[in-house]
Formats: sequence, structure tokens, C-alpha cells
Amino acid sequence: MKKSLLILTFCSLTTMVSAQEKPLPQLNKNNIKEVIKALTLEEKVKLVVGMGMYIPGAPAGLLPPNDPEDDKIAPKVPGTSGRTHAVNRLGIPSITLSDGPAGIHFLDLTNAKPKYATAIPIGTLLASTWDTNMTQKAGEILGREAKEYGIDIVLTPAFNIQRNPLGGRNFEYYSEDPFLSGTIAAAVTNGIQKYNIGVSVKHFAANNTETNRMKLNTIVSERALREIYLKGFEIAVKKSNPWTLMTSYNLVNGSYTSESKHLISTILRKEWGFKGLVMSDWFSGQNAAISLAAGNDLQMPGRPDQVQTITNGVKNGSLAMSDLDSSVERVLNLVVKTITFNKYNYSNEPDLTANAAISRMVASEGMVLLKNDNALPLSKSSTIALFGNASYDIIAGGTGSGDVVKKYTISLDEGLLNSGFKLQESSKSVYGDYVKLENAKKPAPSFMDVFNPFYIKEMDVKNELILESVTNSDVAIITIGRIAGESKDRKVENDFNLTDAEKQTLKTLSESFHAKNKKVIVVINAGGVIEMASWSPWVDAILMAWQPGMEGGNAIADILSGKVNPSGKLTATFPISYNDVPSAGNFPGKQLPLKEGEILDPVMPTYPAEITYDDDIYVGYRYFNTQKVKTAYEFGFGLSYTQFEYSNIKLSSTDFKDKITATITIKNSGKTAGKEVVQLYLSAPSIKLKKPSEELKGFAKTKLLQPNESQTISFTLTPSELASYDPTFSSWIAEAGKYTIRIGASSLDIKQTMVFSLKKDILMSTSKK
Repeated sequence: MKKSLLILTFCSLTTMVSAQEKPLPQLNKNNIKEVIKALTLEEKVKLVVGMGMYIPGAPAGLLPPNDPEDDKIAPKVPGTSGRTHAVNRLGIPSITLSDGPAGIHFLDLTNAKPKYATAIPIGTLLASTWDTNMTQKAGEILGREAKEYGIDIVLTPAFNIQRNPLGGRNFEYYSEDPFLSGTIAAAVTNGIQKYNIGVSVKHFAANNTETNRMKLNTIVSERALREIYLKGFEIAVKKSNPWTLMTSYNLVNGSYTSESKHLISTILRKEWGFKGLVMSDWFSGQNAAISLAAGNDLQMPGRPDQVQTITNGVKNGSLAMSDLDSSVERVLNLVVKTITFNKYNYSNEPDLTANAAISRMVASEGMVLLKNDNALPLSKSSTIALFGNASYDIIAGGTGSGDVVKKYTISLDEGLLNSGFKLQESSKSVYGDYVKLENAKKPAPSFMDVFNPFYIKEMDVKNELILESVTNSDVAIITIGRIAGESKDRKVENDFNLTDAEKQTLKTLSESFHAKNKKVIVVINAGGVIEMASWSPWVDAILMAWQPGMEGGNAIADILSGKVNPSGKLTATFPISYNDVPSAGNFPGKQLPLKEGEILDPVMPTYPAEITYDDDIYVGYRYFNTQKVKTAYEFGFGLSYTQFEYSNIKLSSTDFKDKITATITIKNSGKTAGKEVVQLYLSAPSIKLKKPSEELKGFAKTKLLQPNESQTISFTLTPSELASYDPTFSSWIAEAGKYTIRIGASSLDIKQTMVFSLKKDILMSTSKK
């Protein structure tokens, strides 16, 4: 008996030792659930909370404190936006996230040797190409550079709706239209993820205002939310399968987006089938445990108090362990796809020269020619009088997280000289000296540049300089520059509207040059819409060059010289007056008083506020066209150096069943090779639900058509393109009746139309089986 007990005891001890010595699972794509079982509660919580924000050279106390233990671990890629925790014992590495809407963003205040990235054109310019092939190429630049710098996730594309022209981050965004925004975002995403670099599409959702952005409650109808502010995200999710998505700072109808189960779990995951990870915007939301329960998997950049909040939630039962495990699983599913996990041997030397050449090409494709009274293209023998600070100090992009550390920037003066033009010496010399002197006053780089960007005052132009320039030049070009960015919205006076000094210079310049039968050309170097109606009659040509990235001056010169035929089209309406904008009456919202004991954050001082989207679904051209409000330039507008004919429109059927296909032939009827953006708008029955007069449902850019060359373009519409959201039934409905397809060169310049019928309503439930 004793012998038997001894044997049993020995066997038990052997089993225990064997269990203790059993090797720990090491993370791979096939054992994620096993790894989750091996994680401690502390490790699980760390995986769903980032390691804090580390900015080399940042003064102490600038940002909320990180975990002291995390600060002991040097970041893999210094100057990037954030990183996740590692669990080394289970083979889980830390991954790196970087901002990057207009190029990979590094923030290093140590004055150490900088890492340079290609500053690509801003989002609005990318969308103004109306070309998914071209915007995918821009995305590929970001993908290649992130990969060679060892970055796993790029926090882009940003494509909130440009609801109001004063939106501070409109430059990062694509359009006032969700169909165009979502389609362009999908192309950029596909370009980045082609290189096994993840994206984080942002900011989800209805984040269209920078003023009081951290506590702004957006009050919006379910229909407008679905049709305008979520639709672009739905398109991007379904067309490009982004690895991650970022929730926004604001509240929607009383709930922080990062804590909204309705937005994240119901709409994004259940209805759209999104399988990726959801992360918060940096320092957003209030309660990390509520955020996690809502489906927001990763709290960024991460703070120690969030670790404690989640841990307490699990221990007291207010946060289910199953919710935590689900988020951990999505974090690990992301990690195993990254270049860090797969041990990519990055070079730290991306091909910036090749990428800059692509950036230049993309920039020229998205510039929009708004006016041309026989002024462009310029004669190669022209001597140009060049005016405006931005002619000599181009604004490559906006400020904040969308800024880029670039090796060089080509301004317009350099671009014109590179193209073989001569510059009138007096204006060149005076502006060159002024810009150099003023830029020398720029303070040392600071994190606060995000909130207070430096820019120099426009030079006062003496009449003597204008008169001398008229005599010694063939044509005048004046660049009007505007800069905006994160944390602040634009103003009407001296920003949306030109300053009095700018108008006076324009007027004097035009009168003086026109008196000698010489032309005046305006280049707009801005991130968004400005007022033009009051001064556009004074000048002979206007080129909307946007903020075109580091090769901007060369790209503008390519258009002005005729090397590239302009083919960009507007992605937002240019109103005659700001007061014509449907959201002008309540932008940027109503500021509310602080609660008792509430204090303002010293870095991001944000009051509680609210804004009501009383324009509902009638945003941009949906309002202007439906209400027949006259505009300076309509949505989709853009000129060319050639002409195009639209003909032979055909439909696959006059009765809609599962889908319908429209074709149309485009012919270059001019004398110059060029590309045309073909736009399809749909007018739908509006008996059950009121609808805009037309909505964009398709677009395509032709190849480069030679004179007399033609191309046939095809569009296919499905029930989802016909449908509007009916909140009464919580469903999308395509209403029975007659639909008109309108194909043209802009939302108002319609060239061909065809009608088809839908015999019975099509009701599409939002819920997935």
C-alpha cells in the first residue's frame, strides 16, 4: 500500500514538473486563442492600451505622463505617434504607428538628424484628380516609406466630410461628397496596404469641426449620419478592407464615438462586416472600460489611468472578460500581419527621389483650372513678374499631424525657372529678400506648432514695383497662400475672404497689366475653399493648385507651361459668399459653460460644446443644386486646354432589376491631348423620402486622349446606389418610379441623360443575417 502511494505521489510530482516545464506558446497566426489563454490580466490590459506618446526633446509636463516603465523602453522608430505594448514571454512584439495623411510624419524636437519623408499632395488635391489609379500611386508612396522606416500602421486616410469651408482639417479630407470620399480613400488604402503596411481610416465619425473638438457634441439625424457622414467609411471598408479604423474626438448625439456601441459594434462590425481593429484618436473619450465594451479595441496613445480603469472594470464585473478578450484577439490579429512581427529587415533609406517624381505627377493631375481667358498655357519665351509670398515660399501642406519633415520644397519661382521661364528681376529680388528675412524670425520647432503654426505676413506691394514689373515682363502671376490645420478652424475675414491688402494688390496689378494688354494669372496655394466671386473678373486665369506637396512648384509650372493639360475637378462647391453655405449659421457650434470644478487642458483647451447639423442631408452641392443657389464654381467643375464631346449614351435596360449599366463615349474634340473626368449623377423619385435634385453615383477619368481620339466609359449601378436611408424602418429603400441618369463634366454641366424605371420598392435591411 505504501509502495502504491509512493508511486502515485511520484507520478503526480512528475506531472506537475512536466506541466511547469511545458513551453509557453509563442504567437503565430494559428495560435492566437491559445496565446490569449496564457496571458495574465495585466498583460491583456496592457495590450489594449498604448505605451503613451513619446516625443524626442519635448519639455516635461507637455503631455499626460506615461508609465515610467514604458519610458525606459526606447521606441523602435523615434518621433512616430505611438506604439503598443510587447509581451516578450509570448512572442508578442510592440508595433509602431505613425501619422501620415500627406506623408510619413516624424516629430523630433531634439534637432537630431531628421528622418525625411516625401510630402505628397494634400487629401483635397488627391481627390481632385478623380482618379483612383493616381491616388493609389500616392498611397503606394506612403506604404513604401513606412515599410523602409520600420513603421507598421499609418494613420491615414483621413476623409471626413468637408461640411463647411472653414473646417481646419479640410485639407486632409477629400470632399463634401461621401461617394467620392469613400472611393478615393479605398484607393489610397489599397496603395498603402499593398506593401503589408496597415492603415487607420479616420475619424469615425461626423468629425467636421476643430473648435472644441475634444468635447463637441454633434447632433445629427440618423438619415444624415448614414447617407453623408458614415457612407464614405462604409465604401472604404467594403472596397479596401482597412486593417484598422480610428474613432474621432467628438460625441455623436450625446455619446463619445469611441464609446458608442451603436457606431462601432452595430454599424461598423455587424452591418458592414468590418473585421479589423478599432482604435481611439489620441487622448480621446472619457472611460476606457466603456470604450472597450463598445468595441474600441485599442486606447491610444495610452495612459496609466486607462490601464487602471480597465483592470478595475474587469475585477468589479462592469467590463466582461469576454469583451476584453475580443479586443485582445483583434490586437493580436493585427500584430501577426505587421512587418515588425514578420521581422522585415527595413533599410531606413526609402527611395525619396523616385517617390518625389510620382508626387509631382499626382500633384499636376489634381490641380483645377477655374478660369482661362486665353492666358494659359504660357508662351515658353515669357518673362514673368511673380508676386505673392507663396510664390517664393510655397505652402506644401497643412499643419499638425498632417505635416511632413521634407528634405526640400520646390516653390513656384524655382518651378518656373526649372521649366525654362524667365522671372522679372525686381519682383523676384524684393520678394526673395522679404521672405528670407521674415522666415529667419521663425522660432525653434515646438510641439505647440500644431496649435499655433508660424506663417509670415503677406508683403505690402508698392505701386512702383508693379509699374516696373509691367514694363519688364510679359505676364503677371500672383500666388495667394492660405494655411490651416489641426485644432483650429478657419475664419471668414482675412482667410476665406481675401484681405483688403490682397484685393488692392490684385486690383492694381490687373489694372496696370491690362492697360498694356498683358495678362494676370492667379495661383491659389490653399488647403480649401476661398471666396472668388468678388475678384475673379479682374484676372485672366485662375489655377487652384491646392497645397501640392514638396514638388509643388514644379507641378504648377507643368500646368502653366502646358506640359501637363489640367484635368482636376472640384470636390467641393465654391460659394459666392460664405453666408450662402447651408451650415454657415451654426459653424463651428455653440460653446457651453464649464461645469463646476472643470478645468481646461493646457495643451488642448476644449470647452464643452454642441453643434446641430440642421442642413441634414443637404450638404454642399446637394443644397446648392437642389435650392438653385448660384455658386462661384459648382461641384465637379474644372477646365482644360482642350474640349470634349459626350455622345452615344446607352443603358443596358430601361427597367432596373439587380443592376443597370450605363455607357457613354467621350471624344477629344480639341487640338491638345488631355484627360476628362466623367461624372454620373442620379436623380431619384422623392415621394416617400425627400431627396436632393441629384447625387454623385459614379465617376471615371479617361486615359490621355489625343485630338479626335475617343473612349467609351462604363458605369454599373446596384440597388445600394439607388437607395436612401429611411429611419422609420431602419432600412435603406430604393423607391419605385423613374430614375434619371445624368452624365456630364460637372454637377451642373450635364451632357447626356437617360431614364430607367424601378417597378417595385427595394427594401434593404441594415442587419446582417
